Amino acid sequence: MVMAPTVKVVLGSIAFAIFWVLAVFPAVPFLPIGRTAGSLLGAMLMVLFRVITPDQAYAAIDLPILGLLFGTMVVSVYLERADMFKYLGKLLSWRSRGAKDLLCRICLISAISSAFFTNDTSCVILTEFVLKIARQQNLPPHPFLLALASSANIGSSATPIGNPQNLVIAVQSKISFGRFLFGILPAMLVGVCINILILLCMYWKLLSVQKDEEDAAVEVVGEDDVISHRFSPATMSHLTSTNSQDLQSVLESMNIHSSPNTNESTLRNRGNIAESNSIRSTPSVNGHTNQTEGLGDLGYIGESEIQKVPSAGLGSTGNSDASKEVGYSGPIHSKRSSSVNGVEHGNFIEFAEERLGFSKKWKRVLWKACVYLVTLGMLASLLAGLNMSWTAITAALALVVLDFKDARPCLEKVSYSLLIFFCGMFITVDGFNKTGIPSTLWDFMEPYAKIDHIGGTAVLAAVIIVLSNLASNVPTVLLLGARVAASAATISPASEQKAWLILAWVSTVAGNLSLLGSAANLIVCEQARRAQHYGYNLSFWSHLKFGVPSTIIVTAMGLTLIRG
Repeated sequence: MVMAPTVKVVLGSIAFAIFWVLAVFPAVPFLPIGRTAGSLLGAMLMVLFRVITPDQAYAAIDLPILGLLFGTMVVSVYLERADMFKYLGKLLSWRSRGAKDLLCRICLISAISSAFFTNDTSCVILTEFVLKIARQQNLPPHPFLLALASSANIGSSATPIGNPQNLVIAVQSKISFGRFLFGILPAMLVGVCINILILLCMYWKLLSVQKDEEDAAVEVVGEDDVISHRFSPATMSHLTSTNSQDLQSVLESMNIHSSPNTNESTLRNRGNIAESNSIRSTPSVNGHTNQTEGLGDLGYIGESEIQKVPSAGLGSTGNSDASKEVGYSGPIHSKRSSSVNGVEHGNFIEFAEERLGFSKKWKRVLWKACVYLVTLGMLASLLAGLNMSWTAITAALALVVLDFKDARPCLEKVSYSLLIFFCGMFITVDGFNKTGIPSTLWDFMEPYAKIDHIGGTAVLAAVIIVLSNLASNVPTVLLLGARVAASAATISPASEQKAWLILAWVSTVAGNLSLLGSAANLIVCEQARRAQHYGYNLSFWSHLKFGVPSTIIVTAMGLTLIRG
């Protein structure tokens, strides 16, 4: 492609430079508007400067990529509600045998989860788990945070849904999910093992220090704390059903009715006590109450919006003060004396609540099983070669329907800012391509970047690594993808597919080079810094000291294992 007119080249370069600065440094002092607004600004400038027309800008937006990204994000939200990531957090601490064992587990779990749930999601979920477990065992968090971020990047390279640049490559290259997976999987597995060895070699002494038992005894993090992470902030939905209604349905199903004079009113008011105050009465010797305990059960578990049901029985109130407090003016019966058709009142309430809790528990188990089955069905369909975008969207909508409730709280957790960022980036990169600058630079590099010999592959990998850290990996893929594939196609069809896989592998692993090389790195850094009681700052230079040797060695070893 020849160079565009000088005016278009200059204006297009200015628009792309503004996009690049705001994408890499979203909080620059002179324009702190963030990455999403920066991508829209770059896209708007491309149109205002007449580098591209409005119709060309709309055509540049790749809807299949956006659909695949949206579908995978929705599936990840429902998997989080189904406690998938809670189980991953449990695996980190289950029968742990020390610091080195924990580091290996973090690397393996991070890599596997990133391959199927994206690296950014895995880092958001697992960072707080890692910090809490490290604090529990009185271990330095630095090696474990590096293990989490670097392994997430390496693991995400194995599948088209592992990271955004792989989504772009899979859609543009039309490589099936199965070919993509088996083409990069050997490199990914070897890369994770090499990454573990590098971490162990660099931090062997630090991981070998025995924890101070006195310090460890000061604060111990329980298992419930380790698995209590919230996926992301979202608006809670209101309570849609009350416990008194649920209890009434149990009463009707058991065909037990209370007498019209006193017991029916007593049951209703006791149901209201459980609903509004969540208190339990403790009967004393003569049927009177000694004190009340706050249950704290009526609410939500994390953000999965699963309503809890109090499991403790409701005792009867044995004095007039308690009855006045709840607004009940009828006769007062003790727990031992009140009965319904010969059934003791307190025992009946406990039995009804146990039956209600048992029913809700199994409904929850059945729903979680459906979520896992739908996800496995999505992966099987992708492996079978079905359209990736529509497969992900279909799985997402299937989960919405199976949930059988308002989907707004779950859909609010989808990162729409990321989708908008992609739209602006597609337009900006397409406009920069039309200036002719990328084609001219590639024409200069192409003779030295042929993948049919080792030297050419090394040059291509070096170019991808540098551009991925300067311009970010997704723009690098958009700028180089078609050109690299076209150059490789002149060698053989198999070389074309191999070129796409090399681009996916190198652009992903290149994110480990520096702290700014990957969004997953920044997520881990920010999550660690903001974590309550566990704040830790992962510095740029400490990451670079590990990232440079890890990126070079892992990339080189992986390139020898990628096949077209």
